[in-house]
Amino acid sequence: MSVDAETNSAPTHVTPPARAVPGMGAARRHVLVAIVLNKPGVLNRVASLMRARNFNIESLAVSHTDQPDVSRMTITLRADDVAVEQAIKQLYRLIDVLKVQDVTNEHTVEHELALIKVRATDRNRMEIVKIVELYKGRVVDLAADCVIVEAAGTEAEVDALVVLLRGFVIKELVRTGTVVMTRGSGSIEEAVKSSGAWRRGAPPATSEGESTEPR
Repeated sequence: MSVDAETNSAPTHVTPPARAVPGMGAARRHVLVAIVLNKPGVLNRVASLMRARNFNIESLAVSHTDQPDVSRMTITLRADDVAVEQAIKQLYRLIDVLKVQDVTNEHTVEHELALIKVRATDRNRMEIVKIVELYKGRVVDLAADCVIVEAAGTEAEVDALVVLLRGFVIKELVRTGTVVMTRGSGSIEEAVKSSGAWRRGAPPATSEGESTEPR
């Protein structure tokens, strides 16, 4: 048998597949809802925790709830599932965080508000108005050389309108960030109330019945 034949018949070395490491999966968009006590420094502590885990927060919306001492945060970020799960556990270590929920895979109503100031002339003003109406937006201010547009919808819908209006030159743009609410009768705020954390100002119990409040 020739040397070439022996070489061709020899089994080739196959590199084993890379070992899966938790937290190294494919990054995707996540939407988290956090119910927190309305106290000074809470927002900074939440943002600092996310920054420490090297998350890129795409948007962060904070608003009041129907309870004056409780606020609601909606955090949009991009990371893999394991890293987000670990971040949620660490958020519970913050004493003023009452409940955190990842609603990425839930059926939700999602909206974002944007105000867009667009350069306009007498020749293209009506064209801008028609595009805005097509995306269910409205013109909230008219000036000689610009219009201010209000748009509301999902992040993707607002993005699509912004792309079209860039063709007319956007002078200024402000967006609120995403806010979401799960469809149906379920309510993260009712879950907090039923756990008693709303009154006590302490994190709710876990599914195993153990308190998440740090010792």
